[in-house]
Amino acid sequence: MPWRTSSTMSQRHEFVLLASQVEANVRELCRRFGIGSATAYKWLNRFEAEGIAGLKDRSRRPHHSPARTPAQMEEIVVALRRKHPAWGGPKLRQRLLDVNYKDVPSASTITAILRRHQLLDLTESDKHKPFQRFQRAAPNELWQMDFKGEFTLPHGRCYPLTVLDDHSRFALALQACGRNTRNNTQKTLIAVFRRYGLPDAITCDNGSPWGSSCRGHYTKLSVWLLRLSIAVTHSRPHHPQTQGKDERFHRTLEAEVLRYQKGDTLIEWQAHFDYWRHIYNTERPHQALAMKVPATCYQPSPRAYPERLPAIEYGPTDIVRKVRGHGHIKYHGRELLIGSAFYGLYVALRPTTIDGFFDVFFCQHRIKQLNLRQPEDA
Repeated sequence: MPWRTSSTMSQRHEFVLLASQVEANVRELCRRFGIGSATAYKWLNRFEAEGIAGLKDRSRRPHHSPARTPAQMEEIVVALRRKHPAWGGPKLRQRLLDVNYKDVPSASTITAILRRHQLLDLTESDKHKPFQRFQRAAPNELWQMDFKGEFTLPHGRCYPLTVLDDHSRFALALQACGRNTRNNTQKTLIAVFRRYGLPDAITCDNGSPWGSSCRGHYTKLSVWLLRLSIAVTHSRPHHPQTQGKDERFHRTLEAEVLRYQKGDTLIEWQAHFDYWRHIYNTERPHQALAMKVPATCYQPSPRAYPERLPAIEYGPTDIVRKVRGHGHIKYHGRELLIGSAFYGLYVALRPTTIDGFFDVFFCQHRIKQLNLRQPEDA
C-alpha cells in the first residue's frame, strides 16, 4: 500500500520516530498511517542504517565531510540559522548533532557565530525565555487545544487551530481554518483521532466553540467529546497560563512561521503549517524535553477512534431522564436545567450522601450537581 501523496518525507520521518520507540505497536501505526507492513519495515530498516537520508527516494548524500574546516562549519551554522531564524545556539547545536555532523561547536560558540553575522536579535531572545511547567506523566493523558488568534487574508481570514500533547509537546494538529466554528474543529479532530487515537482529556478555553456561559458551559462539541470518553476541562477565565504549553506553542508559531511567511489563501498557509509542524515535531530540539524532539517522546494512543459513537448506557439504579427543549429535564415535578447542548440525549441522576443533592452524569462523566432543596425560582 502506498504512502499518501502529501508530505511523503514528513510522514515517513514521523512514522519511523514513533515506530522506533520501545513498546510501539507497529501494526496499529501502519493502519493509522495507511501503509503496509512491508513498506513500514523497509523504511524502519533504512532509517536505522542511514538516518533521515535513508528515507529519501533518491540515493542519500553524506551529512558531513572528514575534511570540513571551521569556516565550512560556520557556513553550516549560518545556513541553518537562516533556515530557522528563531532558533538560538542550543537548538542549532542539538540539531547539528542530531543529523550527525562532526566537531560541532558549543552552543556559546554558535551564539558568537550568530552575533558575528548579525543574526542575533537580543530583543527577540528576551521574549523567549523558557518556562518551568508541570507536565503529564504519559502521552495522551491530556491534550491542549486552542485557536491561535486570527489574521486577515485578501479574501477572508485564517484561524490557526492547534492541538498539542501535554506530556511530549507533540503537535498533533496545526490547521488553517477559515472560521473558528464547531464544524471546522470537529473535522480537524476526527482526522487527528484517526491518526493518533483518543486522549484521556482535552483542555480548552471558555470561548466558542469549546464552552459557553449561556445555559451551562457545555457545547455540542464538548458533548461529542464526552461521548467519545474524553474528559473536557476549561481554563480559568482570564488565565491563559492554564494552557501554558499551547500558549508557548503559539509564541513559537508566531516567531518561526507567522513572522516570516506570506500567503494569500488557506491552502498556502496550510502548506506553511504542514512544513513547520514536521520540523517542530521531528527536528526542532525542545528545551523542556532535555533537547529531544517531541516525536521521540510521543506515542499514539491505543484507544482507536470509533467511526460510530458508542451507545449511551446507565446502571439499573440510575434515574434516567431525557433532556428536553431549552436543556431541561423534569424530575419530581420540577424543571431542572442541564444544558441545551444535551438536547435529545439521556442523562442519569445519582443521589449523593447529602439529602436532596444529586450528581448528574452524561455517559461516565459527572457534568453537574443539582440541589433539590433549593427553591425552584432561586
